[in-house]
Amino acid sequence: MKFGIDRLIAEPALRASLTGRRVALLAHPASVTADLTHSLDALAACGDVKLTAAFGPQHGLRGDKQDNMVESPDFYDPVHRIPVFSLYGKVRRPTQAMLDAFDVVLVDLQDLGCRIYTFVTTLRYMLEAAAQHGKEVWVLERPNPVGRPVEGLRLRAGFESFVGAGPLPMRHGLTLGELGAWFIKTLKLDVAYRVVAMERWRPDAAPGFGWPLGARAWVNPSPNAPNLWMARAYAGTVLVEGTTLSEGRGTTRPLELFGAPDLDARAVLTEMHALAPQWLAGCRLRTCWFEPTFHKHAGKLCSGVQIHSESPFYDHATFKPWRLVALAFKAIRRLHPDYPLWRDFAYEYEHGKRAIDVINGSPLLREWVDDAGATPADLAALASADERAWEREREEYLRY
Repeated sequence: MKFGIDRLIAEPALRASLTGRRVALLAHPASVTADLTHSLDALAACGDVKLTAAFGPQHGLRGDKQDNMVESPDFYDPVHRIPVFSLYGKVRRPTQAMLDAFDVVLVDLQDLGCRIYTFVTTLRYMLEAAAQHGKEVWVLERPNPVGRPVEGLRLRAGFESFVGAGPLPMRHGLTLGELGAWFIKTLKLDVAYRVVAMERWRPDAAPGFGWPLGARAWVNPSPNAPNLWMARAYAGTVLVEGTTLSEGRGTTRPLELFGAPDLDARAVLTEMHALAPQWLAGCRLRTCWFEPTFHKHAGKLCSGVQIHSESPFYDHATFKPWRLVALAFKAIRRLHPDYPLWRDFAYEYEHGKRAIDVINGSPLLREWVDDAGATPADLAALASADERAWEREREEYLRY
């Protein structure tokens, strides 16, 4: 199969309308061609693309920043002799000065298929700025590595943030090119927009079910996204960032596991099986021990659970990471009603709201966890209604 960047490089006809125009690239470390050439270098080597600027999202064009709210500076690229503007530094929306540097911006970002991944919001902000200032946006299409499944509550009004660009469920099942079209229609943007589509992407095909496993190398789109298994679990494990539990940052398997020094992972797992065993399908859960080298509980031995979504344990149709992690929270609350589960800190520049509510896009999940009388069926009813509504809404945007 071919990604959008591979087609743009291989097919001069696709680049024809860029002739004589100033071109910018919005990219990160995973913005590579099939042979692992970075997209900036590949475009420069074409000879007929006039690169005048580049942009880096969260973690930077080079992926040099490790954690949330660690900002990247602007810099000058000494090889291509162009400015590289940070969209996760002093600003998160393109400024007038940045927009003055190009006519067309190529967006080549590997997404993870999850609402909270900030590249989704960066795309929205770029589209809005382009609409306001008469710029053109092209999305060089890449796979949604977790495919088409939809899961989770939709973001509620008043909970928009840099990790919540709109009323999406946690797992939206769209590519960035498809999301761009959804933003344009729902926000009523008047912007020149083009998607350089993939060829032969089959999001339901085994063994990758979204990611062309065995055909393309995985490059971390952010420092803690080291493999496909993390991407599969992320729509659930990202919720752990809003808690006092470790999500595995500071280990070699970030966002595939969770735990804490004062947790009994075996008891938690037993309670999860008792509450809603159907929410644990499609993967294998293994109790484990880990010691983060940095971040939460650094240097402390944690009792935890690892989610194994690799073969032979993975079932694409039944794996529900958002429900799985929500169930883990519920199990902890039932075992330890006074456990200090919710982390109190500003998450992605949002003050005055609990981090877990910012992440989930409403207080509904937290309230369900903390309500001793609430059952898994209650959360399933809320989420299922949102999921069905989103599946209907997204239908017109599906390109593949």
